[in-house]
Amino acid sequence: MHMPVLHKEHFTGRDFICLQDFTPDEILYMLKVAKELKEEKKGGTPHPILQGKSLAMIFTKSSTRTRVAFEAGMLQLGGHALFLSNRDIQIGRGEPIKDTARVLSRMVDGIMIRTHSHQDVIELAKYADIPVINGLSDFLHPTQVLADLLTIQEHKHCLEGLKLTYIGDGNNMAHSLMFAGKMGMHVVIATPAGYKPDAQVVAQAQAQAKQYGGLVEWVEDPLAAAEGADVLYTDVWASMGQEEEAAIRMKAFQSYRIDRETMERAQANAIVMHCLPAHRGEEITEEVLEGPQSVVFDEAENRLHAHKAIMALLI
Repeated sequence: MHMPVLHKEHFTGRDFICLQDFTPDEILYMLKVAKELKEEKKGGTPHPILQGKSLAMIFTKSSTRTRVAFEAGMLQLGGHALFLSNRDIQIGRGEPIKDTARVLSRMVDGIMIRTHSHQDVIELAKYADIPVINGLSDFLHPTQVLADLLTIQEHKHCLEGLKLTYIGDGNNMAHSLMFAGKMGMHVVIATPAGYKPDAQVVAQAQAQAKQYGGLVEWVEDPLAAAEGADVLYTDVWASMGQEEEAAIRMKAFQSYRIDRETMERAQANAIVMHCLPAHRGEEITEEVLEGPQSVVFDEAENRLHAHKAIMALLI
């Protein structure tokens, strides 16, 4: 896949809601910017390209990596980030999203939201006059996947032609990872039959992948899915808000664990990824998570650099 010839002006003012909204060339360009910002940070080169700019960060879900990546990232770009929990702003007291969107649009330069309802993200973007970044919803987690693609690039030196196998729940991570198929990747999602990803998202991701020479598929057998994989990926069995289902899910997902047997099915040089936090001994064993093929902490660090690229381009 060729390196795109794009400019920042191509992105300025756009929202970052789903990877579906961006072409492979645009995603490659974001990854290029992320890599450059990472190299500058490592080299001690300042890059205050958002000096004087402000980012409002709305959190109705708790966070470690998302909050720190956006807050520290905005600081490193020369701007300022405002942490706004639903206890701090009027959304928590019933103010409509559309009112919050219009008020913030007159005061800050961008909005990041991490929340439960994906519809809230859509409505915020509809009424805001400034870029809106989906930091996570129950439906999608696109900022994580941009960091994931950066990590895969670093360790595999390409994206096109790789097989990425996700084993676990058909959740927001599964939905977002499927859109990596458009990068020319073979993405396999392995879940129990009762926990399949959304059928409409599968169809959309498959159509985009086909257009760009990739492949997206769902299977039920996790070991078959792992066969020949270049990247193995997993997530918790019960996400935030699903704690009451934990016992039921524990039983349903017993065979959907990345362990030594799973690793033996994958390529000998396969890398292992997890968006964290991890429940060791459930979706992944301690042995694999802390093993030599695990890149989960590189992946976590790359949240910072990927998120900086998003902000630098959009704001």
